[in-house]
Amino acid sequence: MTYSVPRDRALKGLTIAAGVLFVLAMLMDFFYVGPEKTQGEAQRIFYIHLGSFLGAFIAFAAAVVAGIRYLSSRESRWDILGLASVEIGLGLSGITIITGMAWAKPIWNTWWTWDPRLTSITIMWLAYAAYLMLRAGIDDPERRRRFAAVYGIVAFASVLFTIIIIRVRPDTIHPVVAGPTQADPSGGFDVAGRIRDTLFFNLFTFSVITVTLVWHRIRLENLAERVTRRKLDVLSEL
Repeated sequence: MTYSVPRDRALKGLTIAAGVLFVLAMLMDFFYVGPEKTQGEAQRIFYIHLGSFLGAFIAFAAAVVAGIRYLSSRESRWDILGLASVEIGLGLSGITIITGMAWAKPIWNTWWTWDPRLTSITIMWLAYAAYLMLRAGIDDPERRRRFAAVYGIVAFASVLFTIIIIRVRPDTIHPVVAGPTQADPSGGFDVAGRIRDTLFFNLFTFSVITVTLVWHRIRLENLAERVTRRKLDVLSEL
């Protein structure tokens, strides 16, 4: 697949923008916003933690759209979008889990606890890891794409479950950024002033980063398929 010059420039511009936004977000995380009144310096991890989860959510939601579009059109480009989205979503959700553990240690005095939210996000990550295993286990391309499309749609239930669980379980100790929960009917974590500004900037930054990474992954997959086709053409001429 050959890409037009405008699309190349657009991706390069988006890549540069994502890099600049990330640097600015880190500067805000560590220098612009002060320590939170109850959690202190450890709360700075929160911005990366929530930003990466939003990025994973966007990627997994894109996999749902890709799955629906593939099942209706049978166009391989939607399968590539689904694959790219799941891989990037797995990476971002892995960052969410790691930063969550780093945040939990000074706050909960443990790296891990089987809190409902932590359990649900682990299930979510494993569900999407199984997506890649499913693809690797099916040789027929059409069958692999069809099964992957259906699985990518169904697996999104684990994402919704992860979001909802802390709002309905009264025994969770995981904080909620906004909105009432069973454990805290008053409305959850207080975001105001510089905390709010830093949080929203990180959310925007990780959204841009997610789109950029998915786009690059799509191009990489298209290049791999192009190389494979050329190898087959060369072998057929021998």
